[in-house]
Amino acid sequence: MKVLVAVKRVVDANVKVAAKSDRTGVDIANVKMSMNPFDEIAVEEAVRLKEAGLATEIVAVSCGAAQCQETLRTALAIGADRAILVESDEELQPLAVAKLLKALVDKEQPQLVILGKQAIDDDSNQTGQMLAALAKLPQATFASKVTVADGRAHVTREVDGGLETVSLSLPAVITTDLRLNEPRYVTLPNIMKAKKKPLETVKPADLGVDVSPRLKTLKVVEPAKRGAGVKVPDVATLVEKLKNEAKVL
Repeated sequence: MKVLVAVKRVVDANVKVAAKSDRTGVDIANVKMSMNPFDEIAVEEAVRLKEAGLATEIVAVSCGAAQCQETLRTALAIGADRAILVESDEELQPLAVAKLLKALVDKEQPQLVILGKQAIDDDSNQTGQMLAALAKLPQATFASKVTVADGRAHVTREVDGGLETVSLSLPAVITTDLRLNEPRYVTLPNIMKAKKKPLETVKPADLGVDVSPRLKTLKVVEPAKRGAGVKVPDVATLVEKLKNEAKVL
């Protein structure tokens, strides 16, 4: 079974970001970049499937600038066998990424596609669902447990009311939630081995995909700073402030 895993290069989760002074976006100059945490979980799950003898090959894919090679090398160090970078300096929105992944699914013919449920930079939570629709594949989102047997994937997913288990015929698309697994620590020997693994670079035009943005960002601003709290002497004063100052009553 071939598994295709999509990974995204994002600002590290521990970095506090700020809007650019011209409000055109988020300032990412000289900040630490890492693999999207949900995508780390996706790679880890693919590697565990291979270690269990269920997967034979893991292909890591990333779409974006040339620097995404670093993210793919991390995926290779975790345990992916080879990587593909769809290199583009355009702003890649979820629909464009889904179209690129669909083209690669057609080319690679994986039995399972695993993605993080969302990226922590734009929080769109759209790419996996769009890919499943474009490729006409069954999908299971927000997976907290995945088992594969007899040509089917059984996925336990988190929903508002608790847990739901679905059974999918392969090939299928799965998006990962936080509780699916704990990604392993990447060791130095594996980082060195990853440098020798194949990494192919293609352009969107090579895949016949138009990645022109469909949405335009008008401005990006930081949330308003919260005011300092105040102490009130009694409940009556609290109610009065809530009613007349905060206007929430």
